[in-house]
Amino acid sequence: MDIRLLLARRYLMARHQVTLIAVITGISVLGVAVGVAALIVVLSVMNGFYRVVRDLLVSVDPHVRIVSTTPGGLAVDDSLEQYLRGLPHVTEVTAYVEGKALLLYEGEGEVNKVVIVRGVEPEALEAMGAARVFGSVDLQRREGRPGILVGMPLARRLGLLPASSTEPASQVGLLSAPALEQLLTQPLAPPPLIRFEVRGLYQLTSGYDESHVFVALEEAQRLFRMGDRVDGVALRLDDVAHAAALKALLEQQLDTTRYRVQTWYDLQRGLYDVMRLEKWGASLILALIVVVAAFSIVGALTMVVIEKRRDIGVLQAMGLSRKRVRQVFLLAGLLIGVAGAGLGLLLGVGLALLQQHFQLVPLPGAEAFLIHAYPVAIEITDLLGITLAALVLCVLAALYPAARAAAIEPAQAVHLDI
Repeated sequence: MDIRLLLARRYLMARHQVTLIAVITGISVLGVAVGVAALIVVLSVMNGFYRVVRDLLVSVDPHVRIVSTTPGGLAVDDSLEQYLRGLPHVTEVTAYVEGKALLLYEGEGEVNKVVIVRGVEPEALEAMGAARVFGSVDLQRREGRPGILVGMPLARRLGLLPASSTEPASQVGLLSAPALEQLLTQPLAPPPLIRFEVRGLYQLTSGYDESHVFVALEEAQRLFRMGDRVDGVALRLDDVAHAAALKALLEQQLDTTRYRVQTWYDLQRGLYDVMRLEKWGASLILALIVVVAAFSIVGALTMVVIEKRRDIGVLQAMGLSRKRVRQVFLLAGLLIGVAGAGLGLLLGVGLALLQQHFQLVPLPGAEAFLIHAYPVAIEITDLLGITLAALVLCVLAALYPAARAAAIEPAQAVHLDI
């Protein structure tokens, strides 16, 4: 065994009885362990919420979409669709139309609201299994009336319901920008209002549900007067992790003056960026626990230097270099870090796994969410980063005691003890 390790063990565990130094060292190890465990648990919960929100939004947002950069949309021909279907990891190719319209409801208060209308093909709605849907996702015409899928918060505020055994479905009207223009320029013409029948209600996130409604693709083309053109093409992949690579490939192959490629992250970048910022903000705050523990390491090792002043002088007189003395105390700080980080790693991962498998801590107000307990997702990169940061802080905390020990003059240390 290396002499530095033997000396570090001797300085930390020199006596079997409990001393003040041993107590401070134990507190330092415990502080590092608590900080590491808290970081692992909190970051795992934030990762869990991130994945829940991502999976919900990706259930309706495409993994990758190609948007026309020119006014009037794009015409999807067979050659383009065949090319897209032949790309690696692509499992589904569907066209869509998206635009803003005024939703009109003649219920109590006659509330009107501007919403984002997305016209999709039936295949695109099959991916909404991650969302909570009441009613049907069949938006095709029934008895001449097209269907619409509305978010639950918006439906609750307006009093909208799909058809039941006793009550008919609620009906709403949509007025697009071209229709509003016609209404203003031709006031005597019949109002160009298209009425839809509420077929189902969905729930994803409150901000999304309040502003988005879904209709069939051909109805959206008729609503926005696009003919047979569409706003873009949506691609679904076998794994969302391939979205960035596919975007890079498409940007190389397609004409960027006509097409713009976006991934699922680009579509909700503001929300995802805020969630990541919250994650790292919480990490910095909780890292203060480890920093406080590192300060106690400074005190513990400084007291070791004072108590072992004569021993250090004797070892230097026997030929131990100042560099090796410095390494001894740096190794002592590393040992405290290894013990604390290892204990915290076991504790944090254990708590996260218990929550993941047994859902020990329920989510307050779970009846309003799609999940009933705090979600947990453990990421290896987080574990490595937290452990490495704790070790670095502990070694940095040992720099001052190591420098002070290396500065001891052997003759003075031995003489003062005589």
